This record gives sequence, structure tokens and C-alpha cells, in this order.
Amino acid sequence: MRKNNSNSAPDFIIAKPDEIKNGKVTDIYFIRTVEILKRDGLYNTSVAAEFTMSSLPKRYGWVVFGGLREILKLLEGLPVDIFAIPEGTIIPPRDIRGIRIPVLVIRGPYGSFAIYETPILGFLAAGSGFATKAARIRKIAGNDVLLVNFGARRTHPAIAPFCDYYSYIGGFDAVSCVIGAEFLGKKPTGTMPHALLIIYKFVRGDHAEGWKAYDRYMPADV
Repeated sequence: MRKNNSNSAPDFIIAKPDEIKNGKVTDIYFIRTVEILKRDGLYNTSVAAEFTMSSLPKRYGWVVFGGLREILKLLEGLPVDIFAIPEGTIIPPRDIRGIRIPVLVIRGPYGSFAIYETPILGFLAAGSGFATKAARIRKIAGNDVLLVNFGARRTHPAIAPFCDYYSYIGGFDAVSCVIGAEFLGKKPTGTMPHALLIIYKFVRGDHAEGWKAYDRYMPADV
């Protein structure tokens, strides 16, 4: 049985940016593939890798493309050319002939980016997933409703800003998470937590005292 060292681990269970760029967040068969290609002199084989959608959930006829920002960061400095549709583009998974639509193409020596296929697919799936869900909510709510993403409490904190970023791409107006708003260059938006009103009810005897304190101490534009 594998020994559990989680209690002694100094960090959260997340991959750091340098670990992603160093290829640690990849499936082992890509590392083995690179080793084989190197030994047989095929590391620099020129390829054009197309990334497509294989399927969508039932009743999903379209997707909002997302994840490109992270992919460009990941592949920065590599000897590859990248072709992609713009982030936020709404596309079907297949064209009128039933053929999968490439959303991203990477052209260059395969060995230089082979180990990144796993995180590339992850960025595409997660970014497009968050953006698409946000767009579906926007479609239902209509354009006159203010939509604020409070999703940080429903995902791993490490990807909270990623979730916020792509909910904004998908049509939300604002986000509540501080660091998510920083990535977007926006001010975080929110209401007030239950805890504030509970404390004022317990100590001062009235929830309304919490509202008054909020109005008294918070800036007028909040």
C-alpha cells in the first residue's frame, strides 16, 4: 500500500506553473514517446497537430472557445507556429459535412511540444467548459440581467481566477474573487456574507444593523 504523506507535504495539491512548463503535468506515454523519437533521430519530425472536439453534452449544439491564453503562455519560446480561432468564438463541434472543426493547430517539430498535449487539452476543455456554461446562463438570463460569478467557492482555489476569466469571456458581467478580478483588470463585485448579518443580529439584535454598518463603512460605489 502506498504511504500517504499528505500531512507532511508543505504545499497544496496543485501543479505550479514551472511544473506545467517542465512537462510534469503530462501523461507518461508522451515522455516515453519523446525518448523513443530522440533515440531514433525522429525528435524534429515536422508535424501539424490539429485539436478538435470529439463530442459535446446532450442538447449542446455549440461551444464557446476558451483556453487559448494559457496555451500561448505554455508554448511561448518554442519553435512552433500556432493557428487558432479567437477566444470567445461560438462554434459547433462539426461542420455541415459532419467533419470535426479544428480549433487549434500547432505546426513544428513534434518533439518540441509533445509533452504539452496533456495540459493543452486540459486548458481547452476547462476554458471552453467554463465559457460555454457561462454563455448558456447568459442566453437564458438575457442581456438585461447582471451576472456575477461567485464560482470561486465551487472549484479548487488554484483555478479560481481561471474560472472567473472564462466566465467573463462567456458573458458574465463581473466576478467576486479578488485575484480573478485582477486578471481581468476589473473591480471585484459582491453583496455581503451571511456571517456579517448574523453577527449583528446576535450582538446588536437586528440584521438591519449589519446593512447600516455596511452602508456606513463601505465606499459609495460598492
